[in-house]
Amino acid sequence: MKFKFENLIIWQKGMEIGEEINSLTGKFPNKEIYNLSSQIRRAADSIALNISEGSIGQSNLELKKFIAYAIRSLAEVVTCLYKAKRRNYISEYEFDKNYEASFNLMNMMVAFRKNIK
Repeated sequence: MKFKFENLIIWQKGMEIGEEINSLTGKFPNKEIYNLSSQIRRAADSIALNISEGSIGQSNLELKKFIAYAIRSLAEVVTCLYKAKRRNYISEYEFDKNYEASFNLMNMMVAFRKNIK
């Protein structure tokens, strides 16, 4: 039997973004290993982690709270993507691809949160 969160598309997309960001940071310079690389990986991983944690909760209010945390983590990922692009760690294509995935997931999470009764 699956956990409830495994059926959520926002969790699945959050997992994908986490893995994509993990791969992307492999190209960052070593000086960023404890800074931007670590920050963006933790934020990206927090998206799916918060969705799953909230889905196990006892109330819809708790689920809303954890979806809000996931939304904030995704906003952090986007800001880190901008920093990575400005520092020339990622290409314009890599930025655009990850920005678009983030934008789409953000819209999905906001809609999901609004529909929680």
